[in-house]
Amino acid sequence: MLDADFFRRWMLAAAASVDREAERLTALDSPIGDADHGTNLQRGFAAIREALEKEPPATPGAVLTQSGRLLISKVGGASGPLYGTLLRRTGKALGDAAEVSEEQLADALRAAVDAVRQLGGAAPGDKTMVDALVPAVDALGDSFAAARRAAEEGAVATTPLQARKGRASYLGERSIGHQDPGATSSALLIAALAETAEAGGESGGE
Repeated sequence: MLDADFFRRWMLAAAASVDREAERLTALDSPIGDADHGTNLQRGFAAIREALEKEPPATPGAVLTQSGRLLISKVGGASGPLYGTLLRRTGKALGDAAEVSEEQLADALRAAVDAVRQLGGAAPGDKTMVDALVPAVDALGDSFAAARRAAEEGAVATTPLQARKGRASYLGERSIGHQDPGATSSALLIAALAETAEAGGESGGE
């Protein structure tokens, strides 16, 4: 079972990963976006880290709901609402339980990804964060490690695609050949989940 501390450690691991990869995320965003994806996410996850270290919420759902709310308020552009929706909807789906199972987390994430798809109007193949998140939640039933691999492979697979949503879609064929920054950062979030599970002894392997 996964408690509030597990989810706190997941968010802190994600914040550390965003810090490490911020320059790469912004570099990926430069040719097809506003060149601010890394710095925007860094600001949002810094706020999450500060809030969690100051007064950690008592339940898994509350950790994610608070984190999502902070991303919406701190991150500019489309990333804030999309990432915020992902975490808030996951948190709401988990409810007020003190502990949740891996299966409950997988179900909650699936519902949250569906909400993200609805909000952004994106489907797999549109060259967005959905291309990493959908295969990740599909694989989460197998293991956290499988979800991590699926997300990373999904992000890389956006490179030859032509963007059909978001700012990158305005570039048409010029968006081809660039890995999507949103899919890349989504893969970092899932990788942080797998790392947290491995560190805590949950079934991160296969």
